[in-house]
Amino acid sequence: MLLNNIVDSLPLPVAVYVGNNLTIEIANPAMIKTWGKGDQVIGKNYLDIVPEIKDQQIFDQALTVLKTGIAFHAKNKKVDLIIEGIMTEHYFNYCFIPLFNEKGEVYGVLNTGTDVTDLKKAKEEVKSSNEKLTMAIDASGIGTYEIDLATKKIKTSGNFNAICSIDKEISTDELISRLHPDDLPVREKAHKEALTTGEISYEARIISNDQSAKWVKISGKIINNVKGIPKTIIGVIQDIQEHRAFEEELKKQVENQTEELTRSNNDLLHFAGIVSHDLREPVRKIKIFNTLLSDESKSGFYRNSEKYTLKIDQSAKRMENIIEGILTYSTLDKTSQPFEKIDLNQIIENIKTDLELVIKEKDAILITCELPEMEGAPILISQLFYNLMQNALKFSKADQPPMVIISSSLIDHKGIKSVEIKIKDNGIGLDPAFSERIFTPFERLHSKDQYEGNGLGLALCQKIVKRHNGRISASGQKDNGAEFTVILPLIHTGKTK
Repeated sequence: MLLNNIVDSLPLPVAVYVGNNLTIEIANPAMIKTWGKGDQVIGKNYLDIVPEIKDQQIFDQALTVLKTGIAFHAKNKKVDLIIEGIMTEHYFNYCFIPLFNEKGEVYGVLNTGTDVTDLKKAKEEVKSSNEKLTMAIDASGIGTYEIDLATKKIKTSGNFNAICSIDKEISTDELISRLHPDDLPVREKAHKEALTTGEISYEARIISNDQSAKWVKISGKIINNVKGIPKTIIGVIQDIQEHRAFEEELKKQVENQTEELTRSNNDLLHFAGIVSHDLREPVRKIKIFNTLLSDESKSGFYRNSEKYTLKIDQSAKRMENIIEGILTYSTLDKTSQPFEKIDLNQIIENIKTDLELVIKEKDAILITCELPEMEGAPILISQLFYNLMQNALKFSKADQPPMVIISSSLIDHKGIKSVEIKIKDNGIGLDPAFSERIFTPFERLHSKDQYEGNGLGLALCQKIVKRHNGRISASGQKDNGAEFTVILPLIHTGKTK
């Protein structure tokens, strides 16, 4: 009676089966509730109460214990029970224990069990959540890591290994050795601050096996033990190489735009100077000679009319030249010119035709050579060589016919097949001190009374050459001619400066 009371008071399901049919001799309320078949179970056979267990090997397990005297234990075993007519899924930790009489014979089986269904489902949900989290992290390209601060061993994910180019297990010291030397102070600072904040965050470069550097962002959290001593670091690593490259490109574009804006502002100041000074002079001349022409017509005498008209015409042409030069220079950066195959020989021949009168007037001698084909903007390349050849003819010596020699050679310029073209003259020459300044907009080495011009010709040449990713330079000696060297790629790369 006392034993029955004790069994009935147990919160865990308990039952005793006797005989070959496993007749239910004892079943506490917890077990009766588990079966879900009502209270009238004592004296009935185990299989009659829960027939659904037969195909689940549970009845056979209990019967084997009765026959062999060897206990059976099951952990997290799935058991399907029909409760209130509905088959329901359960998980149990249960056991069948043999009961012996005074003779040592097995007369019955003690059945105990614990319903762990809720625990099992909770574990499965946690496992499922972890798997989903792992899949999400893997899909995002983020790598995870866990560092044991005592052993310095590190557990890493596949993404972590891929980002850091790791193909085997390594220690934290080995991982640190892969950081770019310049970024080690950043790491040390982040870890020092983490002792206070508990959070680690910094960006550094990882050196790969091929010695290339890759930017990564490392974040982590320090986990302390019960005594508050740092025990573990868990965190993530993210490949930010493309992000960094985008930032660098954006920075470069901002710098270029700033430089362009500064240049445009300077050009605007120069334009203002041209308008206020250079254009004012021809306007003043036009007004003066127009007044003289008007006064002469009133007096009835036209002796100087032709001279005045010529002066007015010259001043108007000078204004037109200045305005045209300003427009060409200021709009080159904003004008898109199509690139195509160009026959440089034809370009030079066309320019010789354009300059035919000047060549004839000065008895100039032009010596050219065979030039290759190249890819470029025909209009701009024509403007480039027109300006250079016109300059060579313009700055000639008064007592000597100008001679212009054009030579070329194929070279490798910064790993690109290019043509180097030299235009040499026997004119008034160039002081080496001004070999760079002459490409500055509005820079004049001679007064406009000596040589006509607006100071934009060579600046425009430099712009055109840069547009073609080339190079232009000047050299010479005073009173001993000048030489301009132009280097242009034979094939357009698609990128312009």
